[in-house]
Parts: sequence; structure tokens; C-alpha cells
Amino acid sequence: MSERLPVTKTYKLYINGAFPRTESGRSIKVVDGAGAVVTHTCHASRKDLRNAVEAARGAQAKWGGANAYLRGQILYRLAEMIEGKRDELASAIGVTGAVSAEEAVREVEASADRLLAFAGWADKFSQVLGCHNPVTGPYYNFSVPEPTGVVGVIAPDETPLLGLVTLLAPVLCAGNAAVVLASEANPVPACVLAEALATSDLPAGVVNVLTGRRAELIEHYASHREIGAISAAGLDAEARRALELGAGENLKRVRVLGEEADLVDDAVHESAWAIEPFVEIKTIWHPVSA
Repeated sequence: MSERLPVTKTYKLYINGAFPRTESGRSIKVVDGAGAVVTHTCHASRKDLRNAVEAARGAQAKWGGANAYLRGQILYRLAEMIEGKRDELASAIGVTGAVSAEEAVREVEASADRLLAFAGWADKFSQVLGCHNPVTGPYYNFSVPEPTGVVGVIAPDETPLLGLVTLLAPVLCAGNAAVVLASEANPVPACVLAEALATSDLPAGVVNVLTGRRAELIEHYASHREIGAISAAGLDAEARRALELGAGENLKRVRVLGEEADLVDDAVHESAWAIEPFVEIKTIWHPVSA
């Protein structure tokens, strides 16, 4: 009997709750520390990005309008699923040989904990970021946060799962939809997370996951007018400049964590102020006598 060759998996994109192949027909090899090909991912194009934004835009209103307690419960469920996929996600983090097995497990656990933190914030951050404003006259005046809409999330190469979850969790907590560009160095954890998303309670289209090259897609993230904000980490100076220049043309908010950012620091990354860049503040006037 001849020796069997294993079937090398090709991870698909995750758009609108489905797993389509990239329209470009291209793929990217993922190799281990010895240079052997361990899997393939899709090489997303500009058209894939447009499809993902369209899906996110269609899903955001329902997600943003959902009860805050319900959003928290759904994020909690996603944290449970990450915990349940601990071994698979740890294997995905370590597939390139860049980290030890122990470090990979710690990253998965930190990612689940981060989601739990924002599950708890879902029905509380409005009280922290909003306020009752003192005004002269027979009125009540309130400032309340509302979701921005569609947010582009560009994950760092380092800590490919924790970095992604750190950027994504506050975006979802606020009621936004997201178009994710996975870590370029190791996109596999994002692909496994997408498989968890597909069977979670998160509505289709709220999170869409692309795998590809930053150099090809950052310009289109920045210039797309339906993307209202961008959250990124681990970008070099050239990529950061391209993002900021493109976003300046259409006035979207850009938050880029520096390369020196400590993504494990829960005091910074599990605060309500991590949510603030992805909400708009609405002011409401109400007559006292009414």
C-alpha cells in the first residue's frame, strides 16, 4: 500500500457568516519553523474587502440595536467557545514555530479573559462614557454613546489571537460590525476563530475575516467610505502613514496601537476607554416638565 499524503487545509475567508473562496483565486502558504508548508490561506483582494464591508453594513444596525445585556451574553458565549477550542487555537498560534506550546496556551487563555471583560462592559460602558450634563433652563441634557458603524480591524503579527481579540472586543461591545484583516505572519488563529464565530450566537456579517497582505489592502481600508473607524496594531511607520493619510480624506477615526504596546496589560486594554474610540456621542435634550 502506498504512503498516504495528508490533505493540506486551505482556510477560506469568512464573510456574512459563510466561508467563500477569494475571488482572486490566490492563496498564501503558511510555513513552520523548518520551512515546510503546513496550510494555506486565501489571498484576499479589494473586491473581497468590498464584499465584507457590504455584509458588515447590512448586519450592524441589528447588532447595534440589540439589547446591551444580550450583546454581553453573546460575547460571553464567544469566550466560552475560545476556551473550548483552547487546544486547537494554541496549535494554530504555534503552527509557525514562533512561540512555545506554553506561551500559545497562555495567549488563548488571555484572549478568552479579554472577551469576558468586554462581555461585562456591554451593559455598563454607557454609564461611564455618557453623562447627565448640567444646563441652565427647564431641560434635562444627556450625552449617550452610540456605535460608529463599520470598523476595520487590522491585527498585529505578534500575538495573532490576543492582538486580534484586543482590537475586536471593544468594537463589538459598542455595537459595531467589523471587517478584520488577520495577522499576516500567522493568520491561522484568526481563521480558527472565524470557525468559532460561525457557530456562535453572533449574527452573520457582524464580524468578517479576511486573510491577505497589508500592503495591498490598507489603502482600501483607509479610503472606503463605509468604514467609519479603524483599529490597528503592530503597523510599521509606512503602513501607519498610509492608513492615516487615506483616512484623513474621509474623516474616519484611526486608532493604532504602537509596536511597543503591551497587549497583555489588562488595566489598559480591558478599560471602558478602549471602547471610547468606536462610539459617537449623541446629545439629547428633554423638557423637565414633560
